[in-house]
Amino acid sequence: MNFVHTEKLDSEEASEFAAMSEVEAGIRDFVRNDVAYLRRPTPSIAGAEPVLQPGSEPVNNINSLIQRVAGTSLTEIENLINELENLRELLHTEGQRVLREISGYAQLSQAAMKSTRMIADNVNQWKRTTDGLRKG
Repeated sequence: MNFVHTEKLDSEEASEFAAMSEVEAGIRDFVRNDVAYLRRPTPSIAGAEPVLQPGSEPVNNINSLIQRVAGTSLTEIENLINELENLRELLHTEGQRVLREISGYAQLSQAAMKSTRMIADNVNQWKRTTDGLRKG
């Protein structure tokens, strides 16, 4: 048996440990009560098949145990999948928005560079014109 000091665990680890202990206890009870008779030798007539106890349904019991144990986990996994799908959609939407923003900034930057060149060219032309007037 594994003994863990729960006072050293944080609350999440302690709840996980408690859940695991509960599952293990459920499995032990199931094996003791519902499956143990399968290990017991049953008196049989020579050559006859062993007879299961009346009213016992080991397959249904195993299925119900698995559903009880896995039910919470499956629900959590489904919730996680839904959250991840929502996150993926959000990231896709945000990626498209960022792409539009970058495209807008690139266009604005190109327009600013063209305007700056035009201004610089005009200033150079004015400078040449004023220099020509002073010399002439």
